[in-house]
Amino acid sequence: MTQNLTEQELVRRQKLESLKEKGIEPFGEAFKTTHHSKEIFDLYKDKTKEELAEMNVPCIIAGRIMTKRDMGKAGFMHLLDRDGQIQVYLRKDVLSELDFELFLEADLGDIVGITGSIFRTNHGELSIKADHYHHLTKALRPLPDKFHGLADVEERYRRRYVDLIVNEEARKVAFTRPKIIRALQHYFDGIGLIEVETPVLQPILGGAAARPFVTHHNTLDMDFYLRIATELPLKRLIVGGMEGVYEIGRLFRNEGISNRHNPEFTTVEAYIAYSDMPGMMSTVENCIESVSNEVLNTTDVPWGENTISLKGPYKRIHMVDAIREACGVDFFKVTSLEEALEIAKTHHIPVAKHQRSFGHIVNLFFEETAEKTLIQPTFVYGHPIEISPLAKKNKQDPRFTDRFELFIDGREYANAFSELNDPIDQRERFEAQMKEKDLGNLEANEMDVDFVEALEYGMPPTGGLGIGIDRLIMLLTNQQTIREVILFPHMRNREV
Repeated sequence: MTQNLTEQELVRRQKLESLKEKGIEPFGEAFKTTHHSKEIFDLYKDKTKEELAEMNVPCIIAGRIMTKRDMGKAGFMHLLDRDGQIQVYLRKDVLSELDFELFLEADLGDIVGITGSIFRTNHGELSIKADHYHHLTKALRPLPDKFHGLADVEERYRRRYVDLIVNEEARKVAFTRPKIIRALQHYFDGIGLIEVETPVLQPILGGAAARPFVTHHNTLDMDFYLRIATELPLKRLIVGGMEGVYEIGRLFRNEGISNRHNPEFTTVEAYIAYSDMPGMMSTVENCIESVSNEVLNTTDVPWGENTISLKGPYKRIHMVDAIREACGVDFFKVTSLEEALEIAKTHHIPVAKHQRSFGHIVNLFFEETAEKTLIQPTFVYGHPIEISPLAKKNKQDPRFTDRFELFIDGREYANAFSELNDPIDQRERFEAQMKEKDLGNLEANEMDVDFVEALEYGMPPTGGLGIGIDRLIMLLTNQQTIREVILFPHMRNREV
C-alpha cells in the first residue's frame, strides 16, 4: 500500500537516515531519569537563582520537544513529560559538538533525554541547564499546530495519543480518572467491604434493563452475553456469607451512543448484608462526598454554569411527588390502568405495547417531566415494581419498590435499593419480565433459575447500589461529554 507523505514527513525521514549515518539509533534504548517536571517545580520553586547555583542540583529528565528556539551558540526548548513542560537551556560550548548538532537538527515532537542541573534563568524561569543531549525517539509525523491542536473533536477522540500530547486538559482528566477510582476503593475498603471480580461472560441476561452484546464460546459451544450488570453474581456472594462486597468493572450495553452513553462503561456495584434502601442512601451520599473531598479537596464542584454541592444530606423525594411538582399529576390518586393511559394521552406521552402498565406510565411521566428539573443531588425513590424486578416491594404501597436513583442536573448517577430476597417473588418478577420480552421489550431480564435457587438457600436482608463511574468522573472534572473521560471511546469509522 503506497504511503502518501507530506513534505514535512519526507524531511523527517531524511533526518532519520542522517541519525543512522551519525551512529545514532533513531528509536533508541532505555533511559533512566532522576526527576519529572512537577517534582522539580515542587522541590525548587522557592529557590532563588543564587541558591540553585550554590546547590548545583544534578538532574536527568526525558520528554517530548514541544518548543525549540535556536540562538546560534545557544538555544532553548520545552520538554513535555508525564506531568507537564519544563524549559531546557543548551549551550554550544557546554555540549559536545555531536550533542549540539543533534539539538539543532531535532524536530518538534522528538523525544529526548537531558542530563544537566537545575537553575533559574535571568527571567526567573526554573529550567534545566543541559550538559548532555540524548536522542531517544524520532517523531516521523509533525504535531498539530500548537494554537489549534486537533480542530476536529472526533479526531481528538480517535487519536487520543495526539490529544494527550497537545491538550493539557485531556492529560489532566486522564490523570484524575484513576485518582477517582482509587478514592472509590478507599471508601468501600474503609467501610469493610471486600473487592471481588465476577465474570464478564454470562450465560443469562440479568441485573439491569439493557440490550446486550452476544458472543460465542467455541469449546463450550455456548452463546454468552457480555455482562450488562454485575448485580446477580455479587448477590450470590452475599448468599455465600461474604456480607459486604463491591466490584469496579466494565459493563457492556448494545445501545445508543451519546454524550452520556458509551457501549462499554465502568461502574461500581456494592452489596451490604443487613442494610436497606435508607442505608444505601447514606452509603451513596457518604461515598460521593468522600471521593470529592479526597480528589478535589472540596465538595463544591463547577458543572457548566452551575455549582453542584456534593455535601450531604441530599434531597429525598418520591417519584410520584416529583412528577406532581413538575406537572401537577398525582399518580397516588390514579387507581386503574385505563385512567393512567388516559392521562398519558392527555399529556402527549407515547406508551409502547410493553409499557401498558401503571408503573411504566409513571416512569415515562417522570422521565418526561421531572427528571430535567433535578439540578442539585436528589434521591428519587419509590420506583414502580414493573421497572424494578430486583427490588423489594414497598410495604405501604406494593405498586412501588424500595428503590432510589440519584439525580444531578437531570442525569442519573446511582441506582440502589433494598434487594429482593424472596425467591418466590423473584421468580414471579422474572416471569413478568419474560412476558414483557414477548411483547417486544428488548431490555427485559431473562429467567435466571440458578439465581432463584441461590435465594432459596437464604439471602439476608441486603442493600445494594450501583454508581456510574464515568458520569461521576465527568462531574468531578467538569466535562460535558463521556468521551472526554474515557481514553478510547467508541467511534464510527473515519470516512475515507
